[in-house]
Amino acid sequence: MNDHSSALLTDHYELTMLQGALHSGAAARRSVFEMFARRLPEGRRYGVVGGTGRFLELLERFRFRTEELDFLSDRGVVDERTLEWLSEYRFSGDVWGYGEGEAYFPGSPILAVEGTFAEAVLLETLALSVYNHDSAIASAASRMSVAAGGRPMIEMGSRRTQEHSAVAAARAAYIGGFATTSNLEAGRAYDVPTSGTAAHAFTLLHDSERHAFEAQIGSLGPGTTLLVDTYDVERAVSTAVELAGPELGAVRIDSGDLGRTAARVRRQLDSLGATGTRIVVTGDLDEHSIQALAVAPVDGYGVGTSLVTGSGAPTVSLVYKLVARARGTGPEEPLEPVAKRSVGKPSRGGRKWASRRLDDHGTAVAEEVFPYDPGTAVGTRPLLRKLVSDGEIVGHESVHEARERHRATVDELPEQALRMSRGETALPTVFH
Repeated sequence: MNDHSSALLTDHYELTMLQGALHSGAAARRSVFEMFARRLPEGRRYGVVGGTGRFLELLERFRFRTEELDFLSDRGVVDERTLEWLSEYRFSGDVWGYGEGEAYFPGSPILAVEGTFAEAVLLETLALSVYNHDSAIASAASRMSVAAGGRPMIEMGSRRTQEHSAVAAARAAYIGGFATTSNLEAGRAYDVPTSGTAAHAFTLLHDSERHAFEAQIGSLGPGTTLLVDTYDVERAVSTAVELAGPELGAVRIDSGDLGRTAARVRRQLDSLGATGTRIVVTGDLDEHSIQALAVAPVDGYGVGTSLVTGSGAPTVSLVYKLVARARGTGPEEPLEPVAKRSVGKPSRGGRKWASRRLDDHGTAVAEEVFPYDPGTAVGTRPLLRKLVSDGEIVGHESVHEARERHRATVDELPEQALRMSRGETALPTVFH
């Protein structure tokens, strides 16, 4: 999005670990870090990978320039030897990862970073910051989209979160199945479709609701969406159809009992001849309230707060762990598995590869994780793709490609994965 360095989007201890490794001589050891989730948020049946594209953008700008080095020097964060090493830092290793929009499950090796310890450890905070946020939003968006049953959804949570998070959330929501966003920066930076018309303030500004509707229709045309719950909904709908005619695009309801009100408005619109006018509802929606509206005559939803906060799971608790390293510093030194043994926080050593096993009908039945690349076997789909090769970014793709991948992966999941009720993980993760 810009050329500003991303190198200080990291934690202090990443750099002190680097300094210590340079001191011990272990910094140049070949290493593999993997990012994974030990479990899904409580009650969730699948997760969605989000943030891959943003991570690659930030990796391209992960450079310690004079400004960053001066800051580290002035604060005494690291010593002169480490500053000199950082001044030449360019990630030159390989990165593999699940495609953005892909479903994941506990233990899925979502990201694998291969390089020297020094190169790879510096990316921990950046990767976790991006993926934990964006995956939480994409996962919530996916559940909401499933609950909506194909009805279009508008992301409108910018005013409910930090300004940069708002852009990332809009991007992740689009990948997770939302049709549009209200956030213009997400449209500019990532080509996410944008939409929006008017809030209650526009109606209150004018001398009457009629004047407000006349102004909006005169400016945006009869296909616009009119907000009809500022005063009396029935009177507003009548005025809207009178002014715009049967070509009125949509009405929006933002308060009250949305299901009951939508039913009354549908009957009124039909009686006035506006049978093609759509009904959009907004107002503190989440996947459960959206599902509850499935039988209501609602044509679209606008979601804000619940979406940008992950619908109760603002992080997906991904971790980034060293799983293999060489004993020596030579480029041909063999990698040895390493793993934590901490109570409640174990990890599995060794570089891993993952495939999704499908039944004869193309439905996913298991996540299979191997200590080697199993290739493409009958009835399986490889999940890891090359994102960075010898330091060169090779995995760039558009949000539209990630969105299409997400649509395909949801279609592949078993029916129980798509239930909104709390439940167990939809697919078992099998380690070979």
